[in-house]
Amino acid sequence: MGEAPPLQKRQIAFTFDDTPRGNGAHFTGAERTEALIAALESVDVKAWFFVTTNNIDREHNNGAARLARYVEAGHDLANHSHSHKWYRKTNIDEYIADMDTASKALKRFSSIVPYYRFPYLDQGRSIEKRDVMRQALRDRGMSNGYVTVDTYDWYMAAMYKESLRKNHKIDMDMLRDTYIGSLMQSIEFYDEISQKILGRSPKHVILLHENDLNALFIDDFAIALRKEGWEIISPNEAYTDPIAHHIPNTLYLGQGRISAIAHEKGWKPSDLVHEREDENFLRAEFLKNGLLPEE
Repeated sequence: MGEAPPLQKRQIAFTFDDTPRGNGAHFTGAERTEALIAALESVDVKAWFFVTTNNIDREHNNGAARLARYVEAGHDLANHSHSHKWYRKTNIDEYIADMDTASKALKRFSSIVPYYRFPYLDQGRSIEKRDVMRQALRDRGMSNGYVTVDTYDWYMAAMYKESLRKNHKIDMDMLRDTYIGSLMQSIEFYDEISQKILGRSPKHVILLHENDLNALFIDDFAIALRKEGWEIISPNEAYTDPIAHHIPNTLYLGQGRISAIAHEKGWKPSDLVHEREDENFLRAEFLKNGLLPEE
């Protein structure tokens, strides 16, 4: 009897969008930065923070100092636009100029990686707009900071903020478990698609945001991932996966690289969106778990 093949390694990298965000309901912006740094350090994780540069100099945001702290802690910064525009709603020249403004604003910081992440993962709704931006990135020596796992962590964070605003008593253990469970299910969903279309698990990149919920629980999330056999790698390593060089010939790009490749292979969009990317589903779960006041 032959030996069973070794289990395939499953790997994932952490990336945070919209940095540096303003004050939240739980943390000030500065407190959130320190909480994220401490939590990531406690689980030995290095991440990339995709910067929306219009946030840097906002009043009372301490944006420049916070970005410097991420760099000091060993994390890297990347371009997430200046004004967080929807590409499909924006003139091409205006959109590219906005990206260039962000690149210039980031020059004052060290540890900048030449990657651009489209706000809303929106790469345009026409072949012309899609291809113009692909060429614009090449011309600038930049790469698309794609994701393979989309999440609605931002909506869970918004519901947490709503509960705090309404003075609702929150079971923090339940909040943590709901948050972690949701992210884990999203990861498994996209990894299952990967196994079907690639025959393997790629080096995944998860989309998160610089918000209070992640600052509270990102260390617990990392621990949960490792218990399930996942290795947390750097984005630098994740973007060496062969899918980084697979530029999908599709306009279905807003769910990330894995969904785009699946769509290119003939999958229906309805099969490429997880239930946890539905606000009504998540809201119902928060209500069921007592994390929101009854409506």
